[in-house]
Amino acid sequence: MAWALKLPLADEVIESGLVQDFDASLSGIGQELGAGAYSMSDVLALPIFKQEESSLPPDNENKILPFQYVLCAATSPAVKLHDETLTYLNQGQSYEIRMLDNRKLGELPEINGKLVKSIFRVVFHDRRLQYTEHQQLEGWRWNRPGDRILDIDIPMSVGIIDPRANPNQLNTVEFLWDPAKRTSVFIQVHCISTEFTMRKHGGEKGVPFRVQIDTFKENENGEYTEHLHSASCQIKVFKPKGADRKQKTDREKMEKRTPHEKEKYQPSYETTILTECSPWPEITYVNNSPSPGFNSSHNSFSLGEGNGSPNHQPEPPPPVTDNLLPTTTPQEAQQWLHRNRFSTFTRLFTNFSGADLLKLTRDDVIQICGPADGIRLFNALKGRMVRPRLTIYVCQESLQLREQQQQQQQQQQKHEDGDSNGTFFVYHAIYLEELTAVELTEKIAQLFSISPCQISQIYKQGPTGIHVLISDEMIQNFQEEACFILDTMKAETNDSYHIILK
Repeated sequence: MAWALKLPLADEVIESGLVQDFDASLSGIGQELGAGAYSMSDVLALPIFKQEESSLPPDNENKILPFQYVLCAATSPAVKLHDETLTYLNQGQSYEIRMLDNRKLGELPEINGKLVKSIFRVVFHDRRLQYTEHQQLEGWRWNRPGDRILDIDIPMSVGIIDPRANPNQLNTVEFLWDPAKRTSVFIQVHCISTEFTMRKHGGEKGVPFRVQIDTFKENENGEYTEHLHSASCQIKVFKPKGADRKQKTDREKMEKRTPHEKEKYQPSYETTILTECSPWPEITYVNNSPSPGFNSSHNSFSLGEGNGSPNHQPEPPPPVTDNLLPTTTPQEAQQWLHRNRFSTFTRLFTNFSGADLLKLTRDDVIQICGPADGIRLFNALKGRMVRPRLTIYVCQESLQLREQQQQQQQQQQKHEDGDSNGTFFVYHAIYLEELTAVELTEKIAQLFSISPCQISQIYKQGPTGIHVLISDEMIQNFQEEACFILDTMKAETNDSYHIILK
């Protein structure tokens, strides 16, 4: 019995000593950290927790999100503690994104047993490129016809239903999925970061992208328009195997840093957790989409408005007369953009006056509008005219001038130019671009305010006074700035004429 009574006493002594030792060890840790007491907030401030809270607003730090998306690709080790993670991907390689249901018991019961829709996007991370996203993607489409920026690897994916890829949205895919079941989607990104970098001297850094996922539930009408959750992460895309080399390079650089410098960087995580963000706006540069997905139709590009009206004969003004002036108001600048086939950029330049637009440099315009449209807009702003392929001068011959000319030829000329009576011919310039007989007919009709239908044929007076029918080939062989006198001859049909170039 004595031994039985002593055992609990010995246990109490040992336990008391252990507690004191443990308290002392905690006290020492608190002194090293410079804190008076041990607190959970200090633990949450450690680097390993920075990834999850970096993009969350302060009032939602303890909020448990309904869904979580995990990209199965390692993050870069060369990212500072308070910066967003950066993940390198290989072009065209399939990467898994796990769709996880994080709801608490009883949370969002309305989606139990129902499907939700998720829309995947690859968008620009830089704000400058976000403003011109539509133009950047159209330029990419032009350089890579038939290709897509984002695709789903359907054979490898699990749990996705009705995957779709709109051919008009190269960077967007969508599908339905059941949160109660295992869902993994494998994505492929086909563009690389350096495709959207301004070319200067070579070796330019690629621009970062964002993979964003927006999830919606059904509304009363069965449309997936009610937003549930959005999350995104930052990525860079390299040519095949380039991401592996970049990851290795970053790791080797970090190994060469001192322990003190390494403390300023976050470690490389095996997977990338997408952090909560605002839902992607559904307003695009082409049209306003009332709801996400492919339910709404997309309008095509506007090719500009005609300058003529059906009530009078169209007379397009010369390019110089439509130059943008510094005194142009923002409203007039918008009309100028429409007239010159820049309708897709009117939203970008909503509050720009003529002076604002004219101050833009060539590089500014190319960055905003992309290479193709940027050069075109810059030339239009500076009023750079393109010389016509052929310029000819014509004069309408009248009966009085013809008789006067015959009389002058018979009389002795007092002046070398033969203009003793002070008469002279007035010529008009005709600018030809297509170098066709149809174009020449239309230009002559516009010049003399008649309908092209009233001109039956156009002839050129040849040797010995013969009439040679004008053809496209003949016009293509006209000399630059050739001069002609137009003579008219009544055609066989009513209200039509033959034109003779002398």
